[in-house]
Amino acid sequence: MGYRVVVAGATGNVGREMVNILAEREFPADEIALLASSRSQGDEIEYGDTGRMLKVQNIEHFDPAGWDIALFAIGSEATKVYAPKFAAAGCTVIDNSSLYRMDPDVPLIVPEVNPDAIDGYRAKNIIANPNCSTAQMVVALKPLHDAATIRRVVVATYQSVSGAGKQGMDELFEQSRNIFVGDPATPQKFTKQIAFNVIPHIDSFLDDGSTKEEWKMVVETKKIMGAKIKVTATCVRVPVFVGHSEAINIEFEDEISAARAKSILREAPGIMLVDAHEDGGYVTPIECVGEFATYVSRVREDPTVDNGLSLWCVSDNLRKGAALNAVQIAELLGRRYLKKAA
Repeated sequence: MGYRVVVAGATGNVGREMVNILAEREFPADEIALLASSRSQGDEIEYGDTGRMLKVQNIEHFDPAGWDIALFAIGSEATKVYAPKFAAAGCTVIDNSSLYRMDPDVPLIVPEVNPDAIDGYRAKNIIANPNCSTAQMVVALKPLHDAATIRRVVVATYQSVSGAGKQGMDELFEQSRNIFVGDPATPQKFTKQIAFNVIPHIDSFLDDGSTKEEWKMVVETKKIMGAKIKVTATCVRVPVFVGHSEAINIEFEDEISAARAKSILREAPGIMLVDAHEDGGYVTPIECVGEFATYVSRVREDPTVDNGLSLWCVSDNLRKGAALNAVQIAELLGRRYLKKAA
């Protein structure tokens, strides 16, 4: 006997990836409901590459009673309305928005990193999915932290426009086309031209000069991996459609060589180490699209600090940064608590 699974926000970038990944990983679902706003009611979405078409329902009229798991990709405002309703009906919500991430009664989970935190999900029957840039970073950090205890992390991100949704992807495409034909590349979604440019600004600015995206990386990393880790981030939007990249500098309490770090990363769950000291011996965003893994390259010692390493980390932000992580949480929840499937 399998689960009854809801995907809320199924017509968006992340929601569609959730549907695809449920099919790809053969998640044991006996029934799947796809939900969106009234604008998308009646649309059909294929369940992976199965040829099976599922009709989109209006979330406003959906009764969550009797459903087991709901994967939410509907943004914070809609989540504020619907997540408590679903959770109260006994349907465990796995939420991709930022709404519940720092709620002390809601576990923030990356299954390869802190699976035991899921034990607290019953407090609100809600589990939070971390920010896309945080998720891939902590997958790379966790095995190294276990080996040598991380003291401080300095990260610069290179985040694709898909992190800003369909509008962000459309703007990059339209601006690029306009520039080639001599038309204006006027920003709409982003604060400056994104085509052939980079923008050191994601989300709103805070009083200390950092952005909310940078703040998320700091506080979410601490919640997932431990409050003692110091993190500073600079988050940058780049003209890439899908795939986030990060340049990470790490300072450890204990000595760790690049060779030992590579050996650890090579065996770590969720990681693919691609690190040859030659032309092309590393992974770029375009190569990670559609993949499940978090790729690590350019691992090297930092001689400017004691026990320092630098590395390059790349992942499909719509997958590990959002949809894949949510499905992995659902798998973890099923194994530990729901246990309906054989």
